Formats: sequence, C-alpha cells, structure tokens
Amino acid sequence: MIVEGRVVVVTGAGRGIGRAHALAFAREGAQVVVNDYGVGLDGSGASTGPAQQVVEEIEALGGKAVANTDDVADWAGAERLVDTALERFGRLDVLVNNAGFLRDRMLVNLAEDEWDAVIRVHLKGHFAPLRHAAAYWRGEAKAGRLPQARVINTSSGAGLLGSVGQGNYSAAKAGIAGLTIVAAAELARYGVTVNAIAPAARTRMTEPTFDMAVPESGFDAMAPENVSPLVVWLGSTESAGVTGRVFEVDGGRVSLAQGWRHGAAVDKGDRWEPAELGPVVERLLAEAPEPEPVYGAE
Repeated sequence: MIVEGRVVVVTGAGRGIGRAHALAFAREGAQVVVNDYGVGLDGSGASTGPAQQVVEEIEALGGKAVANTDDVADWAGAERLVDTALERFGRLDVLVNNAGFLRDRMLVNLAEDEWDAVIRVHLKGHFAPLRHAAAYWRGEAKAGRLPQARVINTSSGAGLLGSVGQGNYSAAKAGIAGLTIVAAAELARYGVTVNAIAPAARTRMTEPTFDMAVPESGFDAMAPENVSPLVVWLGSTESAGVTGRVFEVDGGRVSLAQGWRHGAAVDKGDRWEPAELGPVVERLLAEAPEPEPVYGAE
C-alpha cells in the first residue's frame, strides 16, 4: 500500500500501459482519476467506454476511481481533468502523463496535419495537465500546505535515441524529456518532483514493432504491467529525493537514461576560421563515445 490515500490522475488510462498504471495505483491504495478520450490508434473517434471500464475494474477490486474523458491537449479539458480530482477526492498528489497516439511516416511523406496532431497530443498533452496541476500545487504551497506531489511523464526510446519513420513521435517524446528537466527545476520549490519513463511494452501503439505473442508460460517480458511498479514508486512519498530523471523500463529491467552532457571541447580563445575547423571536429569526434544507433537505422 505504498500510495495509500494518495490521489492520482492517469491520462490515456483506458488501455495498454495507462490502464496498467491505473490498476497498479489502485491496488496500492490510491484513488484514481482514469482519463481516456477513447480514440483510435491514430487519434480518430472518441468513446467514454475505455475509461469507464477501467473504473469498473478498480471498483471491483474494492478501490475508488472516477472516469474523465477530456482531451488532455485541450486547455480547458486539461483544467477539467485536474478539477475532477479536486472535486471528487478533494486533492491531487500524482499526475501520470501517458496519453498519446501514432501517425508514423518517413519524413519525406509526413504531412503537416500528421506532424501537428502527434506533437499536440503528446507534447501539449503533457504540458496542459502539468500546467494546471502545478498551479494547484503552487497555491497549496503558498497557503502553507507544502505538497508531496509527483509528476511522471512518458517519453520513449524514440525520443531519447530517435526512430526511423517516427520523426513526429520522436520529436514529441524528446520534447517531453526536455520538459521534464525544466519542470523538475521549476517546481521543486512547491514540493513537486518530476520524472519521466521511457517504457517498452506490448500495446496497440507498439504492435508493429514488438512481438505481440503472449508466452504460454513463464515471464511475459512485454506485458504493460511490468512498467507500472516503477511509476507507482515514483508516485509515492518514498521517491522524494528523485527528480529530473528519465528511466528506461521494460520487462524486469530498469535503467537510468543519461541525457545530453557537455563533452570534449577545444577553445581557441578567438574566433575560428571555417578552414581551421575540420581537424578540430575530427579531434572532438575521436575523443567522444560513439552515439547510440537510431532505432530502425541500417
């Protein structure tokens, strides 16, 4: 019962990893706002069914939950999402940003609307709920009630290393990793930690990439439920000393991703001439480790 009594919002919680998060939080004693817009894999259509079904699963376990079907990338919808937690449960302790969809194309075929839609739901869909939750937590802190609040964002290996055919998705997920770092620095004064995960699991979104076969026996390394224990721990008060970090998690593996860092440098002490820089760049590359390969690159 590591999060007993805490109030958690999980976006995109009607299916896949988000559903696993919502159920895992409930099993550990949290009260859960199950958000899902109920759209298809490409973001089309909408339905109240997925969110309500997860609420019913939680209630069958003896837990407390409420459905919310707002679009998290809509400014007013994100505000209503936060208000749902406050109105139903009287507080908000944890925000898990998970919602997203795919519109994969090679860059030369990627249409403007496919770029805009993916950036909107992933990147703005993280920022908008975070912004409204942060305003609530800042108000609590200024009123003398310092929160022990947690935000867990969802990046991706595509955002950390890139993925061929997913330029829009990779850019959005890289932006989420950057947003996580900034939010962690800005919100610490209000008692808020902000971390991100880069998960790998069997979901509708990963069906074209991962083996979807479920093992007949033994450990199912691709089950979305494998991702949730870390998210629940990050949502607990035990994680108070961890912020601004990105964790890769899949199967039974948890690893800490290391982002951009200052590397080797050459300082002339004056402006370089273009013709001088060939050997300089060659030296810098020789001193640097080889970059991780982009997913799907030959």
